[in-house]
Amino acid sequence: MAMFDQLSQMMARRSAMVDEASALPGRDEAMPVPERHAVTGAPMLPPYPEGMETAVFGLGCFWGVEREFWQTEGVHVTASGYAGGFTPNPAYEEVCSGRTGHAEVVQVVFDPAVVAYRDLLRMFWENHDPTQGMRQGNDVGTQYRSIILTVGDAQAAAAAETAAAFEKSLAEAGYGAVTTEIAPLATTRAGRFYFAEPVHQQYLAKNPNGYCPVHATGVRCGA
Repeated sequence: MAMFDQLSQMMARRSAMVDEASALPGRDEAMPVPERHAVTGAPMLPPYPEGMETAVFGLGCFWGVEREFWQTEGVHVTASGYAGGFTPNPAYEEVCSGRTGHAEVVQVVFDPAVVAYRDLLRMFWENHDPTQGMRQGNDVGTQYRSIILTVGDAQAAAAAETAAAFEKSLAEAGYGAVTTEIAPLATTRAGRFYFAEPVHQQYLAKNPNGYCPVHATGVRCGA
């Protein structure tokens, strides 16, 4: 019973958003980034080809999420990382502690002439359950929360519009309210996307039998 109580308390702590004053301090040194994407072969770091746009999504464990996006036509390069929190250049263990405020996210660099941002939003909504708060299935903690970090007014408007529409569809299917956090990337807490460790980049391409939970509701999004 004592062990169960300790586990419950730990889960509760990890599911409570840390405040900036209590967040881990992090570090000035940026995470090393592989030169090229393990699947597409494209350079991981900018400058990206002219006309490319960037989107950032968090919908649970970033390993499976990154694979969903790199398989999409029109996506130039993807990267697993951390965003939405306070700690600069966090490490994976720090993010998992719940003391950075960051979510596990995927940065998607895409060609809008081939795949529209609303198409990426459709993938976002349909590939997880955005009603679960600080978790996805058995993955519990603030790092697993549903989050869209927008770049520019057009992305912000599209994210808000599709969230409202999808919430109605979810309600018709018996789900609760959408808990997805929508915020501008440039002004969100630490204010940027941080690359995850090299081992996490394109993880499922390197480890095809790796852990890859998908918590889709089966509800379709008419984005």
